[in-house]
Amino acid sequence: MQDFMFSVPQNIVFGKGSIKKLSSLVEKIGAKKLLVISGRNLEKVGTVQRITDILDKSGIEHEEFLDVEPNPSVETVNAAMAIYRNSKAEAIIALGGGSPMDVAKAVGILAAHGGEITQYEGSNLVPSKIVPVLAIPTTAGTGSETTAFAVITDKSRNYKFTVSSNELIPCYAVMDPELIMSLPAFVAASTGIDALVHAIEAYLSKVASPFTDAMAEKSMELIGKNIRRFVADRSNEEAACSMMMASNFAGIAFSWARLGNVHAMAHPLGGFFNVPHGVANAILMPVVLEYNALSDNGKYEKIYNLIKEGKTNTDFFTPDTLVHEIRRLIESLGIPGNLSSVGVTEDKIPLMASDAMKSGNIAVNPRVSIASDIEMLYKKAM
Repeated sequence: MQDFMFSVPQNIVFGKGSIKKLSSLVEKIGAKKLLVISGRNLEKVGTVQRITDILDKSGIEHEEFLDVEPNPSVETVNAAMAIYRNSKAEAIIALGGGSPMDVAKAVGILAAHGGEITQYEGSNLVPSKIVPVLAIPTTAGTGSETTAFAVITDKSRNYKFTVSSNELIPCYAVMDPELIMSLPAFVAASTGIDALVHAIEAYLSKVASPFTDAMAEKSMELIGKNIRRFVADRSNEEAACSMMMASNFAGIAFSWARLGNVHAMAHPLGGFFNVPHGVANAILMPVVLEYNALSDNGKYEKIYNLIKEGKTNTDFFTPDTLVHEIRRLIESLGIPGNLSSVGVTEDKIPLMASDAMKSGNIAVNPRVSIASDIEMLYKKAM
């Protein structure tokens, strides 16, 4: 067994109605004024107001920045930073999925250390603590409430870059299943598959450890038992709770084990074609699993047994059995099955492959990959 290390330097509050504890958490960090970072869709459905009402009732001053888009850009980070600075806020509430949390983490860096967010691209370039971020997830997918990463799109390069540092981990994660129980079915499906891909890639990573395997296995077990019924009925409380915890466990797993070719390839799809992250992951996962099968050491069958639907005879299991099951799951959830159907064109494959190769996730993918392999995988996914 190789050497490894881990820590979970965070406070996680889980439970139905747990957002009611928000005021006491703000009091603990000592902030007098907050910036709420979220999106317009959450404003439209009243989720933002649920949070601001709690703050108002407790007399906590706040401003809002609600213009976060999917695959958020450097320009969005700068716009949010301007609101933070002008409001004289002292901490941030990140409300939503991965996009608001990425922006919140980026603003947290700039508020504490200045400069441009592109200066922090890469690993461990954040010198010390950022301003406090309280993360409130409204999807069961990204795990961003517990991860050390922020992913931002640089439009000048058509490139999604990653900032990685343990300083980015939010000081509190408030996980209230009520907030995901009214998701549209497609959002529940694509974000749920995102969580599954996080768990699978962390599990198969070259730097997986007993700790990350434990987190990933529990995540896959919860998703396997609950993703279908959660997408079928988001008001199912048990399924909602299970999916939210599964997303969190997967986030912890990949914070330490990292990911693989799926995520390395998914980010350029967002940068060039604005493909939603969960959809990109779903389309790529079967193709990459098929490619990685050559390196399987028995984990494919374990994954299959955790996520399969119903009782299946595995006496004749092969890696293709898992690939088929993943494809069947994605199809049953109504997620597109190929890149052509989401507007991707083959002419950008060489550029996307070049960007994918810059990702540190390529290095921990279980099968060694070079640029021509990545181009081949994109073409197969078309």
